[in-house]
Amino acid sequence: MEIALQVVQIILSITMVALVLMQAKGSGLGNVFGGAGGVYRTRRGVEKTLFQSTIGVGISFCVVSLIYVVYLT
Repeated sequence: MEIALQVVQIILSITMVALVLMQAKGSGLGNVFGGAGGVYRTRRGVEKTLFQSTIGVGISFCVVSLIYVVYLT
């Protein structure tokens, strides 16, 4: 059971990193120096799906981590 939880944590963490890297929010160095980043816009399509998937994977990672801690004690 311990190894299975560790494997699930590794898979979820790799998935979360990939989802965060696929999001194009703030790409490039233009925003660092004050370039055109002040306009608010809503997420649509794939961007919204990536955002919601990132939240879901993050929550899943937290739940698995809590289960792992409870299992160890």
